[in-house]
Amino acid sequence: MRVLLTGGAGFIGRHVLSEVLAGGHDVRVLDSLRADVHRGARPEIPGLQVGDVRDAAAVDAALAGVEVVIHLAAKVGLGVDVQDLPDYADSNVHGTAVLLAAMARAGVRRLVLASSMVVYGEGLGECAEHGLTRPGVRAEADLRAGRFEAPCPRCGRPLGHALVAEDAPLDPRNAYAVSKLGQEQLATVWARSTDGRVVALRYHNVYGPGLPRDTPYAGVAALFLSALRRGDAPRVFEDGGQRRDFVHVRDIATATVAAAESIAGESAGSVATGADAGPASLAYNVGSGTPRTVGDLAGALAAAVGGPTPHVTGEYRLGDVRHITADSSALRRNLAWSARTPFAEGVAELAVG
Repeated sequence: MRVLLTGGAGFIGRHVLSEVLAGGHDVRVLDSLRADVHRGARPEIPGLQVGDVRDAAAVDAALAGVEVVIHLAAKVGLGVDVQDLPDYADSNVHGTAVLLAAMARAGVRRLVLASSMVVYGEGLGECAEHGLTRPGVRAEADLRAGRFEAPCPRCGRPLGHALVAEDAPLDPRNAYAVSKLGQEQLATVWARSTDGRVVALRYHNVYGPGLPRDTPYAGVAALFLSALRRGDAPRVFEDGGQRRDFVHVRDIATATVAAAESIAGESAGSVATGADAGPASLAYNVGSGTPRTVGDLAGALAAAVGGPTPHVTGEYRLGDVRHITADSSALRRNLAWSARTPFAEGVAELAVG
């Protein structure tokens, strides 16, 4: 297949690029090399075209001869403050709209979209009385008092752990999350309007070689590792009990290419319909399948580096969710994919990278 990979010079993009090339496919990379992500010399990447997905002329040129688009280009991270809202909306939502319009002009009908688990918000919890339920927004007064667990919104009881499947209610709770859901919704509209096909991959917490560090938009693994490199103890917010699904970037790459290969050359509407999407649109969770806490990650990185014991601070950030972990069984079942990198191995590799 002939692939356009947007954001292919980034952390996930470079691993996806390697996987696409290993599969014997032709690939062109479009990346803006935005300054808050890329520093230093221009990367040496085969097929790189420097351009922004918000630039219609650059996208039109990049789409020539393409069969499938893998769209990774985005502003990532929770954000620093409300002043980031315009950039998330412009980079992610508007940029995706420009790309989709260009794909329609070029007659390109296949898209793999990098989405995120953040579209679920707090996900789901299990109440002893009311069963599966969506937690409410955590009150700042509770967070200040160290009450971090999101209670059942109906009875206030503590909620047990539940995996989140693709048909769970969508409840984005920060600017990045809203922008990722906006991308999914625009892609669904595009697919219905053009007889196209889109697979949205809801990546969970990605880590591995090349993880961006020393940026205010870095993820938790990068923040912990940067502290350890300085000889400081990682600062773990809340009580460290936040559950996540940490998935290695090489596993993300194999899932992404498997999704692209699955739709290349297919007729529109030939794959089962997702519960929250039209007949030409499908969403998959991409996670390791093994929930771990943020405290677990900090401890594993500290041990791998030989650094100081993590410091649990009790601090919090509004917009952070307490627990979100994936049910990735649909992806395993439909695309014969599975995460293959053990957590301990992946953390050790990250620590020495």
